[in-house]
Amino acid sequence: MRIEGVIEEIIFRNEQNGYTVMIVDQNNTMVTAVGKMISTNVGENIAMEGEFTTSKYGVQFSFSSYEVIMPTSLKGIEQYLCSGLIKGIGPVTARNIVEHFKEQTFDIIEMSPTSLAEVKNISLKKALDIGEKFKDLKKLQNSVMFLQKYNISTNMALKIYEIYGDRTVDTVKNNPYRLVEDINGIGFLTADRIAKSIGVPANSEFRVRAGLLHAMNTAIERTGNTYLPKNMLINSAVNILDLNYESNEELYTKAIDSLLLDKTIRVMWHNNVEIVMLSQYYFYESAVAQKLSLLNQSVIQQKLELSDEIKHFEEKNKIIFHDEQKNAIINAINSGVSVITGGPGTGKTTIIKCITEILSQNNKRFMLLAPTGRASKRLSDSTGCEAKTIHRALEVAQGNTGRFVHNENNPLETDAVIVDEVSMVDVALMNHLCKALPRDCKLVLVGDKDQLPSVGAGNVLDDILKCGKITVSMLTKIYRQSDDSLIITNAHLINSGKMPLIDNSSKDFFFEEKSELGTIKNSIVDMLTTRLPKFTGLDPSQIQILAPLKAGICGIDNLNKTLQAELNPPKMNKQEIVVGETIYREGDKVMQTTNNYNLIWKKINGFIEEEGQGVYNGDIGYIHKIDFQTNEVTIWFEDGRICLYPRTDIGQLSLAYAITIHKSQGSEFDVVIIPVIAGPSMILTRNLIYTAVTRAKKMVVLVGEKTNLRRMVSNNYTVQRFTLLKDLLIATDDKIKELFN
Repeated sequence: MRIEGVIEEIIFRNEQNGYTVMIVDQNNTMVTAVGKMISTNVGENIAMEGEFTTSKYGVQFSFSSYEVIMPTSLKGIEQYLCSGLIKGIGPVTARNIVEHFKEQTFDIIEMSPTSLAEVKNISLKKALDIGEKFKDLKKLQNSVMFLQKYNISTNMALKIYEIYGDRTVDTVKNNPYRLVEDINGIGFLTADRIAKSIGVPANSEFRVRAGLLHAMNTAIERTGNTYLPKNMLINSAVNILDLNYESNEELYTKAIDSLLLDKTIRVMWHNNVEIVMLSQYYFYESAVAQKLSLLNQSVIQQKLELSDEIKHFEEKNKIIFHDEQKNAIINAINSGVSVITGGPGTGKTTIIKCITEILSQNNKRFMLLAPTGRASKRLSDSTGCEAKTIHRALEVAQGNTGRFVHNENNPLETDAVIVDEVSMVDVALMNHLCKALPRDCKLVLVGDKDQLPSVGAGNVLDDILKCGKITVSMLTKIYRQSDDSLIITNAHLINSGKMPLIDNSSKDFFFEEKSELGTIKNSIVDMLTTRLPKFTGLDPSQIQILAPLKAGICGIDNLNKTLQAELNPPKMNKQEIVVGETIYREGDKVMQTTNNYNLIWKKINGFIEEEGQGVYNGDIGYIHKIDFQTNEVTIWFEDGRICLYPRTDIGQLSLAYAITIHKSQGSEFDVVIIPVIAGPSMILTRNLIYTAVTRAKKMVVLVGEKTNLRRMVSNNYTVQRFTLLKDLLIATDDKIKELFN
């Protein structure tokens, strides 16, 4: 059955898969229509193929296919033009155009756009612009409809079109595996599904090349490797492609040669093993090694005597430094590059304060940096000095994804940089920071070596510690703890492989024994929504659930759904939007899950309005507004930034009532609740529970079985990452020493 009508109202819209519920005016009869659409705009004239169905929502027209048709009535043409589809045409302009050209309006816009300049208030430039946008809209609709045949979501289809433009259909038909290399978020399985449907053979060289890249990228994203042994890479690709290596060896060789030829990968020998590395990550690690070695060697050899400065700081702050803390301060001031590492309560922040005072007394400029907004705010609060995120200090270049204003050609104006929470800095970000450091800059890296490694690829802190070429100050003496506080004491017990003290008589460390998963979940939800707010006086937003796993009854996906229903249930006046399996509702607590360098934000401090670019993995905020007219979501981040998300980027957000322990790195929360459950031993490790406990400022609550806690504390398994930085630091340092000597 086919019906036509004009879209009068959008009732519901899932931006991920395009599922839409709308009211359509069919010859003055209002029809509720449901189905998947590329884009939806009030005023569009559409023809739909489908049938009427009856559900609990009443009679609806369920359509399986549709097409946007150009309206023929003057009223319809005017509605279409001012629907927002063509930017630059408002209600007044639309009326003027239709009054001038009548039924010929669309032909004029497409075939003779310069004629639009005959209309009042339309310049020749604007006329050409309207014509171009009209053509682009038709190309976009055709391309996205083509992609949706292969179950590619609306958001992803729009991203593909942004890359290929009017070449989208031809590119995908000729080599759908290009999507794997060119489009962030398109995986091998999606490209493979398209390829099979259009007849690309399973032994295509394009397919093998894409399979190898997919295996390499999976190793980078899931396990943080920057390279793989060649035989391991091929074995992974064989499993993905289901193509036996022995009978297809020549095919694999050709694919690797193709990747080598266009410099996508590098193949080399390392420790008598042939390895494969994405060229991008080889350049990252090489550049970091070179810059750190240069900074380390170029420091002025005159060593400052700092006993008076340290003594003055001690007297002023009524403290006495331990010898290892004094050595850390001296090493930081007198070294080109130095590392200060220690667990909670060992005085890292106090040492940073002393270093900044000594630098100031010697008229040296310095910058305090951290990987996340939460970490930089904590550093600023504890030192009394301005601290920034690394991204913000480097400044995202306008319109250039992943590029920064400050680099080797435009270095930061500073004499020293101190980076806190460095354990969570991946090699890509470390590369950008190193490039922006002046040649004579001091670099002080501060962090906890026993924290989880960075979410991103590389093992920066561990490689620097193990290379033996950088000055390291190890802090072991614990200072910051009160008699009735157990957070720091228990963190160090866990780190040493001992069970934490649990008697529930302290003011800040509690264990609630529960065994059944459903009971654990219910207890956690009750704690966050009711019990802990009453006990602490804190708002639920100041209490954070840190879970080891994403899936399962006590995983973050299930906890977030439950907590959303409890803390932010649906209401008539609350807009909501569905992306994939997730409902996003005004008022929801959300987290950015990937770096987005293009998003523009504003921040108001008193009478000063600040504007910047870039939202980063781990940033937490709240959904303030969902606007279906503009297809934008307004997020208010915890640090005061306000950001408008276009519909194509909404999927980068996840609910954040509960987050994974990995995602909590670099953050601190007043109260943390941790489910202690059984699970894979490769995930539920000592450094995972140690990281979770050290995220709490005021209170830790564990819920589960002590047996599972004991297993985690005893499990010192750590995933060994394949990285080159340590060896590159050793080799580069030796070469630079030869040059300096």
